[in-house]
Amino acid sequence: MSRIFLAGASGVIGQRLIPLLVAAGHTVAGMTRSANKTDRLKELGAQPLLVDVFDRDALIAAVVEFKPDFILNELTDLPDDVNRIAEFGDLNARIRTEGNQNIIDAARASGSPKILAQTVAWELPDGPDARAVKQLEATVLAEGGVLLSYGQFYGPGTYNESGIPAEPRVEIDRAAERTVALLDAPSAVVTITD
Repeated sequence: MSRIFLAGASGVIGQRLIPLLVAAGHTVAGMTRSANKTDRLKELGAQPLLVDVFDRDALIAAVVEFKPDFILNELTDLPDDVNRIAEFGDLNARIRTEGNQNIIDAARASGSPKILAQTVAWELPDGPDARAVKQLEATVLAEGGVLLSYGQFYGPGTYNESGIPAEPRVEIDRAAERTVALLDAPSAVVTITD
């Protein structure tokens, strides 16, 4: 089966993807920048890699060494508290621009494995985050990648644990299942909603 480099492995969808990918026979390298999350990634079945996406040289070295067939970019920089999202706008925009570009550079250095990257299925208000999303989408499509255009997540571990958000939305486990099924999808924007 395939070798999959999962950036954002310790996030809400990353932790659901690892067991599904492993059960499907894939070898998963789970990237996190948090040392305290590596044990959890190992428990889920991934080979944990402690790398910060903004450390371009370390990221390239990790990807080249792992030799992935696919890179799944599920990176975001969001707070645990939904009420603080606005404070993280610049951080999340940076991960979608500089972070995503570093992933593309790492992919090119390792033989250009297919990239699948997280984006949003709703229209963001004009601003840095919206521009960052458009930049991420354009660069991933230019590499022949797939954009995973998720609705708002709901379910355990999400911002919407006890309620169902407005559309577009997708239950988190369903989002993970659909993502695994899209590994072989042709380059496109794929909307993942209920």
